[in-house]
Amino acid sequence: MGRLFLLFFFSVSTLVAQTKYPEEYFVKPLKIPLILSGTFGELRSNHFHSGLDIKTQQRVGLNVHASAQGYVSRIKIAHWGYGKALYITHPNGYTSVYAHLKKFSPKIEAYVKKQQYLKESFTIHLFPEKEELLVEKDEVVAFSGNTGGSGGPHLHFEIRDGKANPINPMFFGIEIPDTKIPEIRAGVVYSFGDSSQVNKSNKIKELHFKKQTNGTLVAEQIEAYGTIGFGINVVDKQNGALNNNGIFSLDMSVNGKTVYHHTIDTYSFSETRYLNVLIDYERYYLKRQRIQKCFVEPANKLSVYSNLINNGFLNVKDGLSYTVKITAKDFKGNTRSLIIPVKGKKGDVLVKKQITRTPYYFKANVFNKIMQDNVTIAFPKQSFYNDVYFNFDYKDSIVSLHDQSIPLHKNFTLTFDASKYPEEERKQLIIARKNKKGKLYYSNTRRKEHKLYTLSKTLGDYTLALDTIQPKIIPANFKNNQWLTKYRYLKLKISDNLSGIKRYRGEIDGKWILLEYDAKKNLLTYDFNDIKLEGNKHTLKVTAIDNVNNTNVYIATFYRKK
Repeated sequence: MGRLFLLFFFSVSTLVAQTKYPEEYFVKPLKIPLILSGTFGELRSNHFHSGLDIKTQQRVGLNVHASAQGYVSRIKIAHWGYGKALYITHPNGYTSVYAHLKKFSPKIEAYVKKQQYLKESFTIHLFPEKEELLVEKDEVVAFSGNTGGSGGPHLHFEIRDGKANPINPMFFGIEIPDTKIPEIRAGVVYSFGDSSQVNKSNKIKELHFKKQTNGTLVAEQIEAYGTIGFGINVVDKQNGALNNNGIFSLDMSVNGKTVYHHTIDTYSFSETRYLNVLIDYERYYLKRQRIQKCFVEPANKLSVYSNLINNGFLNVKDGLSYTVKITAKDFKGNTRSLIIPVKGKKGDVLVKKQITRTPYYFKANVFNKIMQDNVTIAFPKQSFYNDVYFNFDYKDSIVSLHDQSIPLHKNFTLTFDASKYPEEERKQLIIARKNKKGKLYYSNTRRKEHKLYTLSKTLGDYTLALDTIQPKIIPANFKNNQWLTKYRYLKLKISDNLSGIKRYRGEIDGKWILLEYDAKKNLLTYDFNDIKLEGNKHTLKVTAIDNVNNTNVYIATFYRKK
């Protein structure tokens, strides 16, 4: 009897562990067939994708439904990032997130606009009390859009746990049809150490493979010796979409035994930047190809790994044979495998990896600093993932900080001593990053006495630049002295040539108005339904200030019947 009870207990415990997420609690946020343009855990620039990007049929304005009962716990409106975003906290402790919205439902929109007018700000970050904005399951809470850093109309949807860690929404029963098998597009093999080699070389080697009739890929046999590691470039496809999406898990076995496995089912936002050591970042910089490494280097602090043996590195011995199998899987269990035959053969390394040595060798676990003339660059501990030979030059007013092939985990500080500039001119100086074509991009510039400094995680060329040109303000859908009685919206274009718009302000008849800013289109939009205007004749005043306080004021008269 005791054994039966223990067997039952462990069986139930195992079942509960496998089904730890409620699968019938949440409903889908859109009432259309769900097709994805982005999957959870997908590899993005410096981070994993934290939700599902759901296509909205190439349009905006679709009803967005609350996935479950709860209360609006957070509302954020930003020019970039998630744009207009809504957070709903549910009784079971999870929070659902809806981003890139066009606008909120009427009751939420009224709450937000009241706060925007009180604070006189379009961008806003609100945390309503639990009883202020209650919502029911399936209630329309917003309308889909393309705001913030979105590259096209879609709904970004997340589910987060009580610690604000994102979890793959598909664990909660959000059903996405997917019968397509992941595509392995490239494979590479690395050698570690002077004596390690692949085909008599210790440079990175491309794998050549062919597809078998059963869909499995088989690579040409390689001859190797010493410590080696593998990586693949892989994407997943979704039904009804052409997008190159991310996979769910990656596994590598050697002679039938798993030595490496990772699954992107949940993670913390604090660790997401370590994606830069999950991939071959230099190859991504040079070829725009993301190779996912099937080994874990010391600097990699991601929590997504399991079943690691020797951290996925393979120690090949002379005279032995190995069968390496790398398997990529999507959430629905569709898999693609690459099999790599390895023959252990020790020999001379004929082609050696060239290491470019420079006067600056930076160790990752110490503070590093460069000072030359009027320039200082400081890198905190653990800015770099690995020890590096660093390229530095300062010539013709250009500070060259290696290149973007090296990812950084922390901000460095770049400081210019600008004491040689006249005080008035110094006020209009900025620090700018310069691309290969010579175009300047403003880097958030701070000032302390006669010094200018900036914080950045992006290496490359930097310089001081003078910004003396005021922003531009151009009416987009009206003219001065025009009757606008039948107009719902008043629109203006706003832009700046260099340092960028720091702030703007709109007024009608001396009173602040809400101008919604679409940073991608440089467009300001006012809704005449916001406030009731008195009289027929009105004065519009829009002020724009850039990041060195160059200011432009646009004033126009318009007429509108009550």
